[in-house]
Amino acid sequence: MSSTSARPASSAPEVTTGLALMFLSVMFSPLIDIFAKLAVVTVPSAEITAGRFLVQALCMLPIVLWRRSFTDFSWRQSLFHAIRGFVITVSMISFVTTLKYMAVADAIAIFFIEPIIVTILGGIFLEETIGWRRYTACGVGFFGAMLIIQPSFEEVGYIALLPVVSALCVAIFVLMTRVLSHREDPWSMQFQMGIWGLLFCAFLLFVGEGRGSDLFDPVMPAGSAWFYVAGVGAMAAIAGILGVYAFRAAPASTLAPLQYFEIVSATIFAWLVFGDFPDAIKWLGITIIMASGFYILWRERRFASKPVSDTSEVTLAP
Repeated sequence: MSSTSARPASSAPEVTTGLALMFLSVMFSPLIDIFAKLAVVTVPSAEITAGRFLVQALCMLPIVLWRRSFTDFSWRQSLFHAIRGFVITVSMISFVTTLKYMAVADAIAIFFIEPIIVTILGGIFLEETIGWRRYTACGVGFFGAMLIIQPSFEEVGYIALLPVVSALCVAIFVLMTRVLSHREDPWSMQFQMGIWGLLFCAFLLFVGEGRGSDLFDPVMPAGSAWFYVAGVGAMAAIAGILGVYAFRAAPASTLAPLQYFEIVSATIFAWLVFGDFPDAIKWLGITIIMASGFYILWRERRFASKPVSDTSEVTLAP
């Protein structure tokens, strides 16, 4: 999805670089969830999320200092990053909680209605023209998600809806990141997101201490749990910075189809680590979600290939 502000055309080498970076990003991203599922057995969701943000911020700090990116900080930018930190915190806690009860591949497949939500939010908040064909594709995609949610709902109840909450939050996060990534240093963006996310998690853990909650009551990790929590943060830092640089190098409409490979890589990793593999009905739902997402992207790229008289503004095809 493109914003209404023009973006300089990317050269062929830049697009190739962007595609390579995005491919690496979607290969690392499922490892965040693998480590999180291993950790959530003994560690509360908010504490795993805090660990992710702490490791991510520590990884970014030396680079931010070396690049002197902190000189670009402003209160106005901090407000945007606080919002990004809040929505990604809600998303992460929701998704990690899901992983305690659901298979990784199932949760990620439901989560991948996120590009569909981005399309709908773009039409509502960015006043982009979204016609009946793409709205229909969005509806079909949600139907595919229901094929996965329905049996999961019977097994785990309302927990099966948490990936939808996570997808909504990430859709908001993506819209903000796409706007900010063209005027801010990527390392600074990752660092500020980590700091704000850590602050929100610290507040939740402070309030939840002693309440016995699986989400918010902090515990002292034992043994391998330390490694799992650190792994969540390390994989998030790597995947996040690869993704930001990918979006800087190539148009979002070019990179978006590669994000669906995360379902495939997640399924492979989950099968290797946990022995989980989606059944036929869930594969049908996954296929429908991917098909609807590809159709939406095809409509956008088809319109983008047409000449426009005013290059300062781009309106998406219906």
